[in-house]
Amino acid sequence: MVPIRIPVGELQTNCWIIPLTEEMEEPGTCILVDPGDEGGRILAQLTKLKLQPRCIVLTHGHFDHVAALPELAAAFPHVTIAIHTTEQAKLGPGSLELHRRDFAAVDALSYVDARWKPLPAASLFLNEGDSLEPFTVLHLPGHSPGSIGLYQQTEKILISGDTLFFAGVGRTDLAGGDEQQLNHSLARLFTLDGDTAVYPGHGPATTIRRERAR
Repeated sequence: MVPIRIPVGELQTNCWIIPLTEEMEEPGTCILVDPGDEGGRILAQLTKLKLQPRCIVLTHGHFDHVAALPELAAAFPHVTIAIHTTEQAKLGPGSLELHRRDFAAVDALSYVDARWKPLPAASLFLNEGDSLEPFTVLHLPGHSPGSIGLYQQTEKILISGDTLFFAGVGRTDLAGGDEQQLNHSLARLFTLDGDTAVYPGHGPATTIRRERAR
């Protein structure tokens, strides 16, 4: 169960394809995380790997992590779309206003407007401790109120979204960001086993031990 990385879009958001083993799910299925742009490229990779997503998980609702959802939802109309409960307004009707507000704060309205297509609504709302086999949902507020991580303790895998990067942490200057909450979330992650592999929302993979030591 090694996540496959596809950096997409101008902001090089990591879209992760996580193949599921036969013991976890029927063969040929995967979890798709953060389809942030270039839906055609993501679909081509899924076709090449002969995989279909069992569910699409958003680590949070910022536009650079969700922009390719319309293409993916059209290709897989019955797929589950999952996001934290507090981020659900970033999907579905009315979400454009929120995305424009977020990116206006960093003078990047054109980023949203050039890529906008109506986003499908979520069909599964996640909370702390939920099971999304084979992962457990960790609520990691700070970068955004509903940021989450996906943690697999046995295989020591963490999909960290924009909470923790290689040699960096998530920004808190967008709407809903909170530095104190982010620090709390980081402190929580640093209690995980040091060998835990961290697959972030941007940039290369790292480990808890490496980031804890910085």
